[in-house]
Amino acid sequence: MGMWIGRPGSLREITDGAASFDRSPDLAVVEFRSLAGGVTTWAPPVRPRRLKLAWDAMQRDDVMHLDRLARRLDAPGPVAVLDPLTRNLFTGSQAAGRGADGWAWVPGEIVLHAGQAGPYVPNSVSVEKLGTSGGTELYWSHGYGPMWAGHPVTPNLVVTWWVPGLHAAGAALDALKIHWHNAANEYLSVTTQTDVSRPVVATAPAGAAYCTPSVRFKATGMWLMGESVLALGDVAAELLSGQRPSGEGCPAYSITKYSHAPSDGDGAFRDIGLELVEVTA
Repeated sequence: MGMWIGRPGSLREITDGAASFDRSPDLAVVEFRSLAGGVTTWAPPVRPRRLKLAWDAMQRDDVMHLDRLARRLDAPGPVAVLDPLTRNLFTGSQAAGRGADGWAWVPGEIVLHAGQAGPYVPNSVSVEKLGTSGGTELYWSHGYGPMWAGHPVTPNLVVTWWVPGLHAAGAALDALKIHWHNAANEYLSVTTQTDVSRPVVATAPAGAAYCTPSVRFKATGMWLMGESVLALGDVAAELLSGQRPSGEGCPAYSITKYSHAPSDGDGAFRDIGLELVEVTA
């Protein structure tokens, strides 16, 4: 699997391997030194990711795709990058079950006890009332909502979804779900698995541009949320073996720098450079 880059609904796979790839988060830590020699630091609450990629050579069609994205010829909005090295598409707080953002539910049915004691305190989810159908759902939303209907995908892409934290806590779950939407944020279909003791592995259907994972509760109660994973590919065996990858995120990016050298006549372009920074809604 290569790297997919583009706007949701029109992602393109870049099969040429990057010569260099830096996806370090922008920590933006500022250091203060007192006259007495003491040192203190300040770190912003938001630490956006930055991507810096470079290719020695790339085929013309792929270069033209990046060129149109960089010059915003088709749309002004941000782009998505599906990096095959990312082991968990959730943000760090989502994956750990912490913080106040990253989830959605029907008001009155669920209360998320999140962040009252600080962003590093584990969340608890309280199911107060079941819906008219006898259950209620908790959704793992994308940070760029409501602009994006979920985490970016492309048709035929395989993803793995699981909630080992809620399962270990004994939560009253009766299904794991993945909801699929198209590029216009219109609902397409849902993948449902009633065996919550193992991850659900699903393939994005035709027309899919986003996916939103969820769990369905079948009884009231309160449980620690714990860890969760949304990953590219079939990683069910690794998760069942006890691996719990931390969240690396799949943010919305803005292209801040782009360059390439002219083709040398063989159809390929040389020295392609691309830089992106994470944006929020």
